[in-house]
Parts: sequence; structure tokens; C-alpha cells
Amino acid sequence: MFCNILPVLFMSKEKRIAKHLIRNALKLSTAESCTGGLISSRLTDMSGSSVYIFQNFVTYANKAKVDLLGVNENTINKYGVVSKEVAAEMAQGLLKRYDCTLALATTGIAGPLGATEDKPVGLICIAIADRNITKTYSYKANPLLFRRIMKYAFSNKVFDYLIDFLQENY
Repeated sequence: MFCNILPVLFMSKEKRIAKHLIRNALKLSTAESCTGGLISSRLTDMSGSSVYIFQNFVTYANKAKVDLLGVNENTINKYGVVSKEVAAEMAQGLLKRYDCTLALATTGIAGPLGATEDKPVGLICIAIADRNITKTYSYKANPLLFRRIMKYAFSNKVFDYLIDFLQENY
């Protein structure tokens, strides 16, 4: 039995995601803010990723979130741009505006600037959605991480949530 799970234990997160997406004929689109395209980059490091990666955006500015993804300005004003609510609208906007079957969105504070009293450096809000369900998550990484390492930590956590979402729903 251990021999059967051994390959999965040593398979990269990117490869595990690719296998799920291909097996289920899913087309993933991403809208990244705090991760600045790192998630897209890591997913497209896999040869043949054009089979399952549809269209990805880096929507750093609030205006980009509104114009490209249809995020409601009132949601940003009420909850702040770093919130589960905005992440959910980003993911849902991908599904509504573009021809993807699965959407992933991130917004957060990679630091060292940008923190507020209730939203510290290291906070990321994530949404993963398909036509039936939208799940949101928040995660707090170590606020002392250097920005580049923070973004990598964020992307790793996003991949964990995406793998869980795929295993639960497909």
C-alpha cells in the first residue's frame, strides 16, 4: 500500500493540480493581486499547461479588479480590498466574464508596507470557484518573511487549498 502512495507524496503540487485539472477537463483562470502572477507562473511551469490554463490576470490595482473582473466598488469600500468578499467577487467575475470552468483569486498584503491594524502583513484572502460553489479562505503567513518569500509562501498555501478543493469536488 505504501508503494502506491509514494509517488503522490513526492509529486509537486503543480503536478498534482495539473493531473486533477486534466482528468476533469477543467479550464482554470486566475486573478492575482498580492501574488503578482507567481501562481500563474508556477502552474505554467508544467509542460502542456495550455490544456488546463485558460486565462490569467494580475489585477493589482483596485480599478483593474473592478474593470476586468467586475468587483463591486461598494464591496471594496465596505470590506477592504484584502477580504474574502473581494476575493470571492474576483473569482466569480472570472467565471462570469471569461470561458473558464474553475477560477482562483488572491488578494493580500505581502509587505513590508500596506498593513492596517486589523489586516497585518502576511494576510492573504483566497477564493476558488466553479459554476456551483465558491469557497473562500484566509491565511496568515509569518509577517517577518521577506516579500519574495512571502509571495512564495502564499502560493504554496493557495496550492494546498486548490488541491483540497479539487479533491472534494471532482
